[in-house]
Amino acid sequence: MTDSFISADGVKVRYRDSGGTGPAVLMLHGIGGSLELWSAQFVAANQGMRLIALDLPGHGLSGFGQQAFEPKTFAAFVWKLADALGLNEVHLAGNSLGGAICVQMLAQHPARVQSVLLAAAASLGRDCPMPFRLMTLPVLGTLMTRAGPMAVTQQIQALFGSSFVVTDALRMTIERNVMRPGAQAAFLATLRLMTDLGGQRAALVAASHAALASASVPVLMLHGRQDSVIPFAHSEQAHKLTPAGRLQLVDDCGHTPQLEQPAVFNAALRALVASV
Repeated sequence: MTDSFISADGVKVRYRDSGGTGPAVLMLHGIGGSLELWSAQFVAANQGMRLIALDLPGHGLSGFGQQAFEPKTFAAFVWKLADALGLNEVHLAGNSLGGAICVQMLAQHPARVQSVLLAAAASLGRDCPMPFRLMTLPVLGTLMTRAGPMAVTQQIQALFGSSFVVTDALRMTIERNVMRPGAQAAFLATLRLMTDLGGQRAALVAASHAALASASVPVLMLHGRQDSVIPFAHSEQAHKLTPAGRLQLVDDCGHTPQLEQPAVFNAALRALVASV
């Protein structure tokens, strides 16, 4: 499948579109990631849906735009991208930062959202690993996020559970993302908008909870039990606030269930979309 580029709000965006006339599903990756993290969704079993994955600004092969971006800024941008693609109503699926963006997209245009799948979503609770908190500090954060082999190894260890086998192609993608000039500065800028020394910012968590509490569409929170980045307790707690919320915990799965347990993830996505 060939990737394409489109301009949205003056930013050149790389995206992958399965095409077709089925329900449109926008899929948003996590911080430091790219659309390749959704490669396991572009399979024959999902051909009843029109799947669209993209590189967020400052990620993958997309332009940088006006950094720094936070979830609300990303959300407004993705809605402009949806407009550029001619999409009115969409289903949303987001992993980590992508999940936080989906929640804010729901808050900004609830009438345009048909369902939401939050896979290990950020912004649902304060807890996060100490290295992320330390990265918010001046100087130290710059040193900790410096591009190089160590940064690649750290990202792989954070993203995937211990039993997941990282292919050569996936490792090369992560290396490209980490080593791209400007990418780590964009990563750090977004991280600092979302995180402080106490963890994920309290105001961001409160905004996400408020958006979910007012949601009128189905919301599925899917979370790996072995996630070392975001505790699955965040999804457990948040789904109780969501009127049409459901929770699905996945065994033998770290921070990226769409790649680590694709059969489980794809079945859950198809069922969610079909329920609308």
